[in-house]
Amino acid sequence: MTAQRQGWREIRDRIHDQILSGHYAPGDKLPRDADLAKEMACARSTVQRAMQDLSDAGIIERRRKGGTRVRPDPVTRAVLDIPITRREVEAKGAQYGYQRISQATAVPPRPVLARLGLAEPRKMLRVEALHLSDGQPYMFEDRWICLETAPEIRSVDLSRNSANEWLVLNKPYSRFEVRLYAETADPRMADHLDTRPGAALFVLERTTWIEDAPITHVKAVTAPGYQMITRS
Repeated sequence: MTAQRQGWREIRDRIHDQILSGHYAPGDKLPRDADLAKEMACARSTVQRAMQDLSDAGIIERRRKGGTRVRPDPVTRAVLDIPITRREVEAKGAQYGYQRISQATAVPPRPVLARLGLAEPRKMLRVEALHLSDGQPYMFEDRWICLETAPEIRSVDLSRNSANEWLVLNKPYSRFEVRLYAETADPRMADHLDTRPGAALFVLERTTWIEDAPITHVKAVTAPGYQMITRS
């Protein structure tokens, strides 16, 4: 009889139950992801996704080279998902559109390398694209993709398919970092987002990794009027 495949939510709930039952007490160090995967008869990536969700919820804390521990003082956090922009637009009742602005292989500038945690330059795929809502600019994204971690992206037609959607669906991450800030529109960005130079724009920067290997870094600049909603 074939065992039923377990998804990351089932693994998350099993680990959470062990914490609630006291099997792992506040401050305790959890086994390595590989050991948990063996114990729970699932893929290591499934454990990593489950652990990321528990970390996002403030139940555990994960540190590079420091392992994973149950938080001694669990916190309540708002959740920032990495959305598929098409679905975000369609959820508002609008028609989604997509335009690839440019695509090239190049070495990222040093600030981007630093965001990705890379000390040495390496070539990556850079894709600039514009997401539309009812034909109007919605979000401009400047994205760098690591070709060692996501080599399959080379075969994706990014003139028709957004890198955002392909990565969310095909490259699960084990950790991510988000930065939120405002900046003023330069003439090029003002042209893309159909606003005036100097206008205040909301920016989301996201970087994702699978363990220590970077997947992608994106700077997403939103059109005036954009709203972000989180849940707790």
